Amino acid sequence: MDEVLQAAEDAAPVESVDVVARNLEKRFSANEVSFWLVDMIGQEAVRLPRAGTAAQTRGKTERRGLAGSVYDRVLRSQSLYQEPDEEGGCRLVAPVTNRGDCIGVLDLVVPEADDAVRDAVAQAAHALAYIVVTDRRFTDLYHWGRRTTTVSLAAEIQHQLLPSASCCEAAQFTLVGGLVPADDIGGDTYDYALDQDALYLSITDAMGHDTASALLATLTVNALRGARRAGHSLLDQANAAHQAITSHGRGMTTGQLLRVELETGTCELVNAGHPWPLRLRGHTVEELTLTVNMPFGVPAPVTYRVQRLGLEPGDRLIFITDGMRERAAATVDLPALIHATRDDHPREVVRTLTWAVHEACAGSLPDDATTMVLDWHGSRTGQRDTNGGSNT
Repeated sequence: MDEVLQAAEDAAPVESVDVVARNLEKRFSANEVSFWLVDMIGQEAVRLPRAGTAAQTRGKTERRGLAGSVYDRVLRSQSLYQEPDEEGGCRLVAPVTNRGDCIGVLDLVVPEADDAVRDAVAQAAHALAYIVVTDRRFTDLYHWGRRTTTVSLAAEIQHQLLPSASCCEAAQFTLVGGLVPADDIGGDTYDYALDQDALYLSITDAMGHDTASALLATLTVNALRGARRAGHSLLDQANAAHQAITSHGRGMTTGQLLRVELETGTCELVNAGHPWPLRLRGHTVEELTLTVNMPFGVPAPVTYRVQRLGLEPGDRLIFITDGMRERAAATVDLPALIHATRDDHPREVVRTLTWAVHEACAGSLPDDATTMVLDWHGSRTGQRDTNGGSNT
């Protein structure tokens, strides 16, 4: 891994795949080395071109559906896949993942694959994840590579408001968010941040559609981030979002803010007109009937209340926007799906819930469908659990 990382440091940011490919070609006589990015909505894999070809192939990259594919199997299991190649070699497919965030897969063929080769390929894929996370700050290559549909102005704004990684794993928790946008962007966002003693997360839904809701969401998210980064309390963050919208915006935003103490599992919550979260504890799924305050930006005197609850090891919290349960989406039995996926990694839970709503709406969502799933492992330090299950 050190060798690959050093080579990447010496190369241009657009040559990350080439660095890894050359390393594997040199060490193991690998061929057909390719890196496949997961697209923005998690339904296709897009082959990233080698350096020097991107300009000619933008919009014409090779794509493969994920459903039922080897790539889907690797991403779900987070383990190396091996099969015989038609030419007598061995095909290896490894997950390219950073702290639980599935970036894509590395696909290649080697003459033979013993334990040492398999381990080296897995390490190279892991190194590639770090390289991509670092280098995508300097190039649009990895951004346009994930786009399989035309992105509107509203969608561009909305996408930039989301965290750069949809998943975060730590010793104490696993957190995953997912958003399936409406045909006419509905203003949903989610966000999170981890500091030394607490995890912060938010899920918000700005009123309206298209660029108006995207701009309102921009005010909300950045007001929350600004207050959070200044070290303000959860209550101050809620007040900052309300003040930003009343001073600079038109409309309202519902939201749910959460702070989890990593040492104790104690949660502080603020609910600003937002749907209640659900909790899976053991085999029981229940709605947490919190006190609901007014949305951010409502033209009236507002007082936000911080509420508290305790998490137990093995608890799973599910946060949703109203697009997950209104109109056609109301036909989806969310508690039943949450119970049925209780042994799955939160990545799969998010995927199952959002795409059940997508199917219920026949692929045309009237509102954004967003969910966040938080698994609480318990207050502990040390190594995080990165297996493919629920980690409970």
